[in-house]
Amino acid sequence: MARETSSTPRRAQVCTRANPWDAGCPSRQILSLVADKWVLLLLPLLENGPKRNAELARGVSGISQKMLTQTLRALEEHGLITRRDYGEVPPRVEYSLTPIGRSLTKTLDAVDEWVVSNFDRVTAARQGYRRPPPPSRVRGA
Repeated sequence: MARETSSTPRRAQVCTRANPWDAGCPSRQILSLVADKWVLLLLPLLENGPKRNAELARGVSGISQKMLTQTLRALEEHGLITRRDYGEVPPRVEYSLTPIGRSLTKTLDAVDEWVVSNFDRVTAARQGYRRPPPPSRVRGA
């Protein structure tokens, strides 16, 4: 049996079912995607039908074109949205939810409602928070 050394590459852990609490499970990639703030803001915009790039950019204030493109590509790669290129000049491309993306928007709607409902309480808690002082260092120890 070959001994594994620090220079020997470790075999990738096989994840047979989703376990986002396991650092080696690929389900962490999905969790990372759906927890992204731009994803949380973009997917609900697609609930009422296909949108073009500029409509999505207007719908999410503060997103750069680069970040919008990266996020849309990641959503398409993970099967949450589809991209339809009409092959026209000037280019016309629309994005729409897939069935699995639509199922996720139901959860995101609940998160949005929670943020709106609890905004005042969370803001008050943040304003009242006082960071504890750092532990004192004992000299000569």
